[in-house]
Amino acid sequence: MKHGGIFRLPLSRAVEKFDRRGGAGPEGGREDRRITSRRRPGQRLRPLLNTRSIAGQVFLLQVAIVLLTIASAVLALVFLARSESTRNARDRSVTAAEMFAHAPGIQQALKSPNPTAVLQPLTEAARKRADVNFIVVANTHGIRYTQTNPALIGKRMVATIGPALAGHTYVEKVQDPLGYEIQATAPVTDAHGTVVGLVSAGLRVSKINSTVYRTLPILAGGGAAALAVTTAGTALVVRRLRRQTRGLGPAEITRMYEHHDAVLHSVREGVFITDGGRSLLLANDEAQRLLDLPPDAEGRPVTALGLDPDISQLLVSGRIATDEVHPAGDRLLAVNQRPTDLYGGPPGSVATLRDTTELRALSGRAEVARERLKLLYDASVYIGTTLDVRRTAEELAEVTVPRFADFVSVDLVDPILQGEEPVGTTFRRTALSGIRDDHPLYPQDQLITFAPSTPHARALHLGQAVAVPDLSDDPSWWEQDAERARQALAYGFHSLITVPLRARGAVLGIAAFWRSERPDAFDVDDRTLAEELVTHATVCIDNARRYTREHTLAVTLQRSLLPRGVPAQEAVEVASRYLSAQAGAGGDWFDVIPLPGARVALVVGDVVGHGVHAAATMGRLRIAVRNFSALDLPPDELLSHLDELVTELDQEEGAESSGEGITGATCLYAVYDPVTGRATMARAGHLGPALVRPDGTVAFPEVPASPPLGLGGEPFETADLQMPEGSQLVLYTDGLIEDRNRDIDTGLDLLRAALTGSTDRNPEETCAAVCDTVLPPQPSDDIALLVARTRLLPPEQVADWDVPSDPAAVSPVRASCTRQLEAWGLQELAFTAELILSELVTNAIRYGSAPVRVRMLRDRSLICEVSDGSSTSPHLRRAKTTDEGGRGLFLVAQCSERWGTRYTARGKVIWAEQSLTGGQQEVFIPLLDDLAE
Repeated sequence: MKHGGIFRLPLSRAVEKFDRRGGAGPEGGREDRRITSRRRPGQRLRPLLNTRSIAGQVFLLQVAIVLLTIASAVLALVFLARSESTRNARDRSVTAAEMFAHAPGIQQALKSPNPTAVLQPLTEAARKRADVNFIVVANTHGIRYTQTNPALIGKRMVATIGPALAGHTYVEKVQDPLGYEIQATAPVTDAHGTVVGLVSAGLRVSKINSTVYRTLPILAGGGAAALAVTTAGTALVVRRLRRQTRGLGPAEITRMYEHHDAVLHSVREGVFITDGGRSLLLANDEAQRLLDLPPDAEGRPVTALGLDPDISQLLVSGRIATDEVHPAGDRLLAVNQRPTDLYGGPPGSVATLRDTTELRALSGRAEVARERLKLLYDASVYIGTTLDVRRTAEELAEVTVPRFADFVSVDLVDPILQGEEPVGTTFRRTALSGIRDDHPLYPQDQLITFAPSTPHARALHLGQAVAVPDLSDDPSWWEQDAERARQALAYGFHSLITVPLRARGAVLGIAAFWRSERPDAFDVDDRTLAEELVTHATVCIDNARRYTREHTLAVTLQRSLLPRGVPAQEAVEVASRYLSAQAGAGGDWFDVIPLPGARVALVVGDVVGHGVHAAATMGRLRIAVRNFSALDLPPDELLSHLDELVTELDQEEGAESSGEGITGATCLYAVYDPVTGRATMARAGHLGPALVRPDGTVAFPEVPASPPLGLGGEPFETADLQMPEGSQLVLYTDGLIEDRNRDIDTGLDLLRAALTGSTDRNPEETCAAVCDTVLPPQPSDDIALLVARTRLLPPEQVADWDVPSDPAAVSPVRASCTRQLEAWGLQELAFTAELILSELVTNAIRYGSAPVRVRMLRDRSLICEVSDGSSTSPHLRRAKTTDEGGRGLFLVAQCSERWGTRYTARGKVIWAEQSLTGGQQEVFIPLLDDLAE
């Protein structure tokens, strides 16, 4: 115990001595390790200037230099501090190891039975006082006796012990997980110099660097202060530089100078710049030429340049001027002047000078030319808006008064107004326009024949315009009407231009332009302008004439192809309307066709297009329908044949490359039977009919729709409609209900409203009501309207009998026929009627099939019909003298007005009609005698 106490006291004093020499105490000598944090500025500095400008580039360059200087200084200080810190760590480690190795009592502690118990507290106390990371005491084999971490005591120390065992202190750098350490190993020797132990002390580099980091805030603060001072100085310099360069870059300044220099020397307008003292700063080449400036003019006062007083006073005044004209020698200069300090510029003014000497001389002629071009343009737009000859002539007169002439007259060859060829020398005054109405000229619509010497006749003879600048010096125009010429001169007429209207080598008329109140006489340019105006008007008038002719031909053709009256029949009461469109004649049509058996066919159709082709096509279709109806075909079969015909016609016209076809034509065909009161109808692309019942209600019956004619591919279907007596069937084309300003539904609603409630109206009144209500204001398509009010044949005018299939039944049929004719008061027709029925019934029994039926109708004629169940039709032929038969149908044909065959769904009907006058009986009795012989 005594030995242990002797060792502990000196070792403690050694530690205190080391602390006084260079170690840091636990509190008083320890530096504050807190690193002052950098404060971020409240907001970033915005870029002071555009980097493309000179000022911006200078600013960025200055800041970059300052930052580079500060960064270099900081790096140098950091490297120097780190080197000093490493050296300090080395010294402190060596001092701590050697002082502990030479401390009194260390040898005794190493030789004690438990060195760790003695040395561990002392090494920890010495480590804290020396402010090192560790102090380790080990034996000569490197086995630890002490360690900051007690778990490592007894293990081999990490150090190079060779030099220390040789008696030397060895310093090395050791890598551990927390960084680099500076470690010094010193030997512990006894009195004989023998190494009895080892002492190792170490200090981690990061701990040394903390000292360096404490100096960084000072360095950063100093750098920031230097940067702020430098930036402020640079900003002041840049602000001045920015004001001088206007924020432009070097390339922009160079390009601007080059452009301004090029403009000043090449522009054909003078530039004259003065300063606040009214001295010349700059005058470009054009200004020196216009003002005749001396070579040394720049820098001299404006008043000393020898300028004209007028323009010199303007340039000195500095006032604002816009296109002011001032004389400068023999020139007239247009001057524009503005002060230069309006927008913060230097005091002074800038003036631009433009030579207007020739411009003022040409401005008058240019204005006249502009007015003439404007008149030509207006004429091209205003003349020819319609295809009416008279209106086109009026437009020529209206557009030129009073802009070109005071009075204008247009005289056309009279046949032109009707669309005919321009033949003859008599002209009709078609248009007359003037600034006043009390003129002495020929009035409108008067027929005129011009005397040979007049300007009008000369223009017609020469085929070109004739100008009379002064009418008082030209006596030739007095020959026409001396008294009227005298009145014209007294009225004030003094100048005249006459221009012929020629188209395709023919003279259409002549236009005359007169001046009375305008003092200027017509000149050569006016004559040229008049010719151009008349040339355009002539083309328009000729187009209107040709259109009038074509329209007249088409309308005439169309009217000739439409029904001229209602045929005689008793089945329906008919009224119709046909209205041509403004675009000309079209292809709409209607027809009423009497059919055998007191029936009637009602037809309405439409051919696409307008003009002669549409009208001709309509006529062809109407004739085709009449021919097909003569075959007494059902409506669906008739439309099928008509569809095939249209297809063939289209193919023929396509082969001829005419460019116009019939495809798209529509048709509605209805057959009404007054005996049954039933109407059978079919339609091909056409609108369905309207039905007005006797009670005034209106319906649109559903008729199966089929494609227009010429398209083919689908069969046509029929619809049967039972109509009470007094019903009105309304057929129409699409032009009635369709228009570009309304849809078809609106038109159908209007048609329904016009037809509803018409219980006591006849067909003529119905047509008028429909036209007044439904007709568009300006129809763009033709309109065909057909109204038929139905009638029923009274039962007492119909007689029919069933005939057995026995030749003996012919005699009873003849007797019944005779009795019925006597009841009708037609005894004079009994002979021929018996003959006709005998032949027809005999043929039906002999060649036909049951059932056989006979029907007699008393209508406008006597109709005898014999039907059977066979579809075989007899053929009329002329029998030879040697033939025993074959004369029956010949007798029927001779004894009747007409006869024919009609096929039905159950067979056929052979019919024959006789006139109620009975004149045929006397005619054919001799024929029967001849046949009997």
